[in-house]
Amino acid sequence: MKYIELVHFRKKLGLTQKELAQLLATSLKAVHSYEQGWRTIPENVYRQILFLVAQRNQTLSHRKNCWTLTHCPVERKRKCPAWLFKTGQLCWFITGTLCQGQIQGSWSEKIEQCKTCSVFKPILEF
Repeated sequence: MKYIELVHFRKKLGLTQKELAQLLATSLKAVHSYEQGWRTIPENVYRQILFLVAQRNQTLSHRKNCWTLTHCPVERKRKCPAWLFKTGQLCWFITGTLCQGQIQGSWSEKIEQCKTCSVFKPILEF
């Protein structure tokens, strides 16, 4: 996540830097440093922000599950953590999903692929 995205999402969520710091269980100074681009935004912070955005984004409540949108075969679906935990609208949040038939590696690698996926794209439009 780039610092400009963090600022954008924080403002869309209607949060101050202090409120975001509290939600992320980090310091105000850390949030300020992320937003200035002085510090790299850690993966756990990136994931948490996207989760908050996804939960706030009302359009997602009517979204279909990933396995429906991608026409996932039954045998693949049954092995996928998104299916096992019934998180078809939050598949991007979970590491180890079987997107396109293979495990996508680390979460930071996976999210780059997710940015092009019809399941995840509406989150970025928040």
